[in-house]
Amino acid sequence: MTTAEGGARTAGWRAAGICPVCRQGDPRPLIRADGFDYWRCEACEASFLDPGQRPSWRDASAYYLRHENDADDPRYRRFLARLAEPLLARLAPRSRGLDYGCGPGPALAAMLREAKHSITVYDPLFRPDPAALEQAYDFITCTEVIEHFHHPAEEFERLDGLLRPGGWLGLTTCFQTEDARFAGWHYRRDPTHVVFYREATLRHVAAARGWSCEIPAKDIALMRKADSK
Repeated sequence: MTTAEGGARTAGWRAAGICPVCRQGDPRPLIRADGFDYWRCEACEASFLDPGQRPSWRDASAYYLRHENDADDPRYRRFLARLAEPLLARLAPRSRGLDYGCGPGPALAAMLREAKHSITVYDPLFRPDPAALEQAYDFITCTEVIEHFHHPAEEFERLDGLLRPGGWLGLTTCFQTEDARFAGWHYRRDPTHVVFYREATLRHVAAARGWSCEIPAKDIALMRKADSK
């Protein structure tokens, strides 16, 4: 990105909007890669694709339909266990949960049911059941979901409203680290990934809502909503 382009884009942001993750700050140009512009929020450290370059719902849906997640695939289960195991260690017996953005093969829901928890699944493309969003849950899981959010602040508010006091939100996403590697990062090259989170970003998201945040392993976050007073 040239200095002139960067200055023009920065001026546009000052007139047009704020960070879509935390609704704060004055995002600055981060990098142009493969013809796409990415921005960095100084307040929460999120990186995100220029909103004007996000894929349409039609294009994103066509890409999602290529996904094949087999609930019986041992390798996929091992991947999901990185979230399931620390989450299960924190849940009360027979808790009620929501797998938000479950995708075409809700393998994590199957694993949690095997642990004797009750699971509802929701996905705007594969399981678009509005009734799932009218209930309250002891825990919610989002595996490889939050990087797809076009409006993450609104989505986190929705999840907060769905969680009971004291409930857990379990997240997986590939944490963004070195800016020098961002342009060639495989995660950035997925055309449906529009927001990239650092550990600090997720801690900021949690703190803004009065939640606690634990990072039990790389690319895993467990957030706990405060108990009611």
